[in-house]
Amino acid sequence: MPSLTKKTELKRKRKKAAQNQKRKKIMSKASTPVFPVHIEKE
Repeated sequence: MPSLTKKTELKRKRKKAAQNQKRKKIMSKASTPVFPVHIEKE
């Protein structure tokens, strides 16, 4: 059985990885919406 330290490290690593994926998804949704640039120059 792994030591408590190892277990804790693995938990932290797992949480951090999950958090990164969540954060990326949220940030990409929260970024500036797509908008046309220089329409009048066409």
